[in-house]
Amino acid sequence: MNEPYASKLLERAVQELCRLPGVGRKTALRFALYLLKQSTDTVAGFTESLSDLRTKVKHCRVCHNLSDTDVCHLCADPRRDRSVICVVENVHSVMCIEQTGQFHGLYHVLGGVISPMDGVGPADLTLDSLFARVETGEVKELILALNPTIEGDTTNFFISRRLAHSPVKLSVLARGVSVGDDLEYTDEVTLGRSLVARTPLK
Repeated sequence: MNEPYASKLLERAVQELCRLPGVGRKTALRFALYLLKQSTDTVAGFTESLSDLRTKVKHCRVCHNLSDTDVCHLCADPRRDRSVICVVENVHSVMCIEQTGQFHGLYHVLGGVISPMDGVGPADLTLDSLFARVETGEVKELILALNPTIEGDTTNFFISRRLAHSPVKLSVLARGVSVGDDLEYTDEVTLGRSLVARTPLK
């Protein structure tokens, strides 16, 4: 049986590219052949950017968003309203909300939601640092912008119980975001309106 590729280096590149989500062997081969046609400097810049992505990108020590520095540019921006924190599940949600242009406060990335079925409990999230931020007294409102799922609602409930005796205001996105929807796939207009028309968490 003949080997599928004349070059073992090409075969290795295809195998590595197949690790990317949604990339099959045909697509991986197309990517690899495309890179072979590029200049050495172009490919070197490409591989260096991927290496830097893995070794130099870190999590903001304040909000846990992705950052090139210890404190992300959003937390460091003096123009942001520090009395309002938008609590989100992941960094992709931060990007989605920022694209709406409707929010000018700070963020807190939980790194997931409480999901007993998946073995994810409160201790696996950045909840302790969130509560520590609230305890400073600077925060007046928490917007719980989690996906409207059972897990998201469970996490909202946990936060509300923990802060039951705190003067901080708790609100959730208006249900312009349908139950079961993912913020990543919600259009910017709907997400922006849901943020502006947020409702108190009861």
